[in-house]
Amino acid sequence: MRITILFGGTNKERLVSVASAQALHQALPDADLWFWDADDSVHEASGKALLAHARPFEDPFKADGARVGLSIEQAMDQAKADDRLLVLGLHGGRAENGELQAICEQRGIAFTGSGSASSNLAFDKVAAKRFAAIAGVHAPDGIALADIETAFAEHGKLIAKPARDGSSYGLIFVNSKQDIVAVRNAARTEEYVIEPFIVGTEATCGVLEQMDGSVIALPPIEIIPAEGGLGFDYRAKYLAAATQEICPGRFSPEITAAIMDMAARAHLALSCTGYSRTDCIVSDKGPVYLETNTLPGLTKASLYPKELKAQGIDFADFLKGQIAIAERRARG
Repeated sequence: MRITILFGGTNKERLVSVASAQALHQALPDADLWFWDADDSVHEASGKALLAHARPFEDPFKADGARVGLSIEQAMDQAKADDRLLVLGLHGGRAENGELQAICEQRGIAFTGSGSASSNLAFDKVAAKRFAAIAGVHAPDGIALADIETAFAEHGKLIAKPARDGSSYGLIFVNSKQDIVAVRNAARTEEYVIEPFIVGTEATCGVLEQMDGSVIALPPIEIIPAEGGLGFDYRAKYLAAATQEICPGRFSPEITAAIMDMAARAHLALSCTGYSRTDCIVSDKGPVYLETNTLPGLTKASLYPKELKAQGIDFADFLKGQIAIAERRARG
């Protein structure tokens, strides 16, 4: 199989994808590079152009190679003809909601990460919370948009985020009635999940599938947003230098074990494959589930690679393991 790093995408997280591809290319220098552009076309890209792109979180990337297909479907037809295995350096949108995975599965194309069904399930925050709860994971209750004013009066602070998209974008902290208006306006164009704001420390925990099919939870990370920041949104993740990400987190052994157990339970409940990352809030009553990411960021600034390092796993070795799992799954 020809190893190919697929990055870019048609959604708002394509900038992060370019940064992930830079790290992937450095770990897999012999892999081909395919860039999925915002117009849905796919083009070859050179490693030189990719690594020379100095501001991936801020400036759009343009591929410098030949066009592979006018659409992602045409490109996947070519990937099938070439017997390619796709290392997915993609995030959000069609790349993470299961659509791309379904396109690959229909063609028998090997790819890293979770399959279409589990990707779609995890991408839907409401459904993901329901399945995680079945596995014994504590998750916050949802609030209907019609009840937002009553809930705000009761709780004093709420949080709202897109129901089917990454939380880096579109995150709204409801601290005033003006924020309620912002949520109503945002909900006109996409469904929003509204929850009580949980006071506590933000944390995240990766899960890794091993070659024998077993899964392990990686050391959790404690997240401290930059001073004055309200939460871990896009700016806090990728642009605010003062954001602290402490790995392993400074949690008690009991809380650390609870976070790791939550992440493993969510991974299995959502039938994830390969790797995932679960986010939570550590409240005074213990960890509270937020969401599970089936294609977490793999940039040099991302959380999952930091957890791999803390576990003593080299990034290139992680990728080789994921490639082996993807090939085995595609071969049946």
